[in-house]
Amino acid sequence: MRRNNNYPYQPLNQNPSPLGHDSLEEENERAAEELKQKIGALKSLTIDIGNEVRYQDKLLRGIDDDMDRTQGFLGNTMNRVVRLAKNGGSRHMCYMFLFVLFVFLLLYVVLKLK
Repeated sequence: MRRNNNYPYQPLNQNPSPLGHDSLEEENERAAEELKQKIGALKSLTIDIGNEVRYQDKLLRGIDDDMDRTQGFLGNTMNRVVRLAKNGGSRHMCYMFLFVLFVFLLLYVVLKLK
């Protein structure tokens, strides 16, 4: 197969001009600088995310500790109520029921007046 003279292929120049090399070098340096800036931004973002995760973990641990303490208090209170119900008879339960009723009525009145 023979080539036509109208074929648009041009071989690459084996000895590139210094101007073309300099422009490629500048383009590479500009791209490297952009990449460096993007990497810096990602690093900063990663550090901020790490700080936020540590802060959230600290808050969650605090909430977990508070819940454990509350569960302990509630368990002790329930044990006392059960002991009171077993040993105290109906008299103490009546007083406790009246006290709870009084507290709820007091809260209802205070909230209604607001």
